[in-house]
Amino acid sequence: MVSRPTYDDANLLLRLSEMRRDDRMREARAWFTASFRPKKWEDLATLVPPGSPENASFRMVISYWDMVASFIVSGVLNKELFFQSGRELLVVFERLRVVLPGIRQAYKDPSYMHNLERVGLDFSVYMQAQHPDAYPAFVKRITG
Repeated sequence: MVSRPTYDDANLLLRLSEMRRDDRMREARAWFTASFRPKKWEDLATLVPPGSPENASFRMVISYWDMVASFIVSGVLNKELFFQSGRELLVVFERLRVVLPGIRQAYKDPSYMHNLERVGLDFSVYMQAQHPDAYPAFVKRITG
Protein backbone atom coordinates (compact mmCIF):
# COMPACT_ATOMS: atom_id res chain seq x y z
CA MET A 1 0.00 0.00 0.00
CA VAL A 2 1.32 3.44 -0.95
CA SER A 3 1.32 5.89 1.93
CA ARG A 4 -0.20 9.31 1.47
CA PRO A 5 2.26 12.24 1.52
CA THR A 6 2.14 14.48 4.57
CA TYR A 7 2.94 18.11 5.23
CA ASP A 8 6.16 16.85 6.81
CA ASP A 9 7.09 15.25 3.49
CA ALA A 10 6.44 18.53 1.69
CA ASN A 11 8.42 20.49 4.28
CA LEU A 12 11.35 18.09 4.00
CA LEU A 13 11.31 18.44 0.21
CA LEU A 14 11.36 22.21 0.57
CA ARG A 15 14.28 22.01 2.99
CA LEU A 16 16.19 19.70 0.62
CA SER A 17 15.53 22.18 -2.18
CA GLU A 18 16.97 24.99 -0.05
CA MET A 19 20.11 22.92 0.54
CA ARG A 20 20.56 22.51 -3.21
CA ARG A 21 20.64 26.31 -3.58
CA ASP A 22 23.80 26.67 -1.50
CA ASP A 23 26.44 28.36 -3.69
CA ARG A 24 28.99 25.55 -3.40
CA MET A 25 26.33 22.92 -3.97
CA ARG A 26 25.11 24.75 -7.09
CA GLU A 27 28.68 24.80 -8.37
CA ALA A 28 29.09 21.08 -7.68
CA ARG A 29 25.78 20.22 -9.34
CA ALA A 30 26.61 22.33 -12.38
CA TRP A 31 29.98 20.59 -12.74
CA PHE A 32 28.39 17.14 -12.31
CA THR A 33 25.68 17.80 -14.87
CA ALA A 34 28.07 19.27 -17.43
CA SER A 35 31.13 17.08 -16.94
CA PHE A 36 30.48 13.80 -15.16
CA ARG A 37 29.91 11.24 -17.93
CA PRO A 38 32.23 8.31 -17.26
CA LYS A 39 32.05 5.35 -19.60
CA LYS A 40 34.04 2.99 -17.38
CA TRP A 41 35.55 2.74 -13.89
CA GLU A 42 38.99 3.85 -15.07
CA ASP A 43 37.57 7.22 -16.22
CA LEU A 44 37.23 8.32 -12.59
CA ALA A 45 40.99 8.82 -12.20
CA THR A 46 40.83 11.50 -14.89
CA LEU A 47 37.44 12.99 -14.03
CA VAL A 48 37.79 13.22 -10.26
CA PRO A 49 41.43 12.94 -9.19
CA PRO A 50 41.93 12.84 -5.40
CA GLY A 51 42.30 16.27 -3.86
CA SER A 52 40.86 18.08 -6.86
CA PRO A 53 37.90 20.48 -6.88
CA GLU A 54 36.19 17.99 -9.22
CA ASN A 55 36.61 15.25 -6.63
CA ALA A 56 35.07 17.49 -3.99
CA SER A 57 32.15 18.29 -6.31
CA PHE A 58 31.68 14.61 -7.12
CA ARG A 59 31.61 13.62 -3.46
CA MET A 60 29.30 16.51 -2.56
CA VAL A 61 26.73 15.61 -5.22
CA ILE A 62 26.65 11.85 -4.73
CA SER A 63 26.64 12.04 -0.93
CA TYR A 64 23.81 14.60 -0.99
CA TRP A 65 21.65 12.38 -3.20
CA ASP A 66 22.54 9.25 -1.21
CA MET A 67 21.39 11.10 1.91
CA VAL A 68 18.11 12.04 0.22
CA ALA A 69 17.71 8.43 -0.91
CA SER A 70 18.27 7.26 2.67
CA PHE A 71 15.26 9.33 3.75
CA ILE A 72 13.16 7.57 1.13
CA VAL A 73 14.48 4.07 1.89
CA SER A 74 13.90 4.54 5.61
CA GLY A 75 10.36 5.87 5.09
CA VAL A 76 11.07 9.37 6.36
CA LEU A 77 10.22 10.88 2.95
CA ASN A 78 7.33 9.78 0.77
CA LYS A 79 8.77 8.13 -2.34
CA GLU A 80 5.86 8.92 -4.68
CA LEU A 81 5.90 12.62 -3.76
CA PHE A 82 9.67 12.76 -4.23
CA PHE A 83 9.46 11.09 -7.65
CA GLN A 84 7.12 13.84 -8.85
CA SER A 85 9.88 16.45 -8.60
CA GLY A 86 13.21 14.76 -7.83
CA ARG A 87 14.47 13.73 -11.24
CA GLU A 88 17.97 15.07 -10.53
CA LEU A 89 18.54 12.05 -8.28
CA LEU A 90 17.92 9.84 -11.31
CA VAL A 91 20.43 11.85 -13.36
CA VAL A 92 23.05 11.31 -10.68
CA PHE A 93 22.28 7.60 -10.35
CA GLU A 94 22.34 6.93 -14.08
CA ARG A 95 25.65 8.75 -14.51
CA LEU A 96 27.17 6.90 -11.54
CA ARG A 97 25.66 3.53 -12.40
CA VAL A 98 28.36 2.41 -14.85
CA VAL A 99 31.22 3.04 -12.40
CA LEU A 100 29.51 2.03 -9.17
CA PRO A 101 30.65 -1.63 -9.28
CA GLY A 102 34.28 -0.51 -9.71
CA ILE A 103 34.02 1.96 -6.85
CA ARG A 104 32.52 -0.71 -4.59
CA GLN A 105 35.28 -3.14 -5.50
CA ALA A 106 38.04 -0.56 -4.97
CA TYR A 107 36.58 0.54 -1.62
CA LYS A 108 35.81 -3.07 -0.61
CA ASP A 109 32.34 -1.78 0.26
CA PRO A 110 29.54 -3.60 -1.58
CA SER A 111 26.90 -1.34 -0.04
CA TYR A 112 28.51 1.97 -1.09
CA MET A 113 25.77 4.29 -2.39
CA HIS A 114 23.24 1.53 -1.81
CA ASN A 115 20.44 3.97 -0.97
CA LEU A 116 21.06 5.97 -4.14
CA GLU A 117 21.07 2.78 -6.20
CA ARG A 118 17.91 1.43 -4.61
CA VAL A 119 15.96 4.64 -5.09
CA GLY A 120 17.40 5.13 -8.59
CA LEU A 121 16.18 1.68 -9.60
CA ASP A 122 12.77 2.30 -8.03
CA PHE A 123 12.61 5.67 -9.78
CA SER A 124 13.30 4.03 -13.16
CA VAL A 125 10.42 1.60 -12.57
CA TYR A 126 8.14 4.48 -11.55
CA MET A 127 9.07 6.50 -14.62
CA GLN A 128 8.51 3.56 -16.97
CA ALA A 129 5.13 2.89 -15.40
CA GLN A 130 4.10 6.51 -16.03
CA HIS A 131 5.25 6.60 -19.67
CA PRO A 132 7.11 3.55 -21.06
CA ASP A 133 9.12 5.50 -23.66
CA ALA A 134 10.14 8.32 -21.33
CA TYR A 135 12.75 6.45 -19.29
CA PRO A 136 14.84 5.07 -22.18
CA ALA A 137 14.74 8.52 -23.83
CA PHE A 138 15.79 10.13 -20.54
CA VAL A 139 18.74 7.76 -20.09
CA LYS A 140 19.90 8.30 -23.64
CA ARG A 141 19.68 12.08 -23.22
CA ILE A 142 21.59 12.28 -19.95
CA THR A 143 24.27 9.68 -20.62
CA GLY A 144 25.04 10.77 -24.17
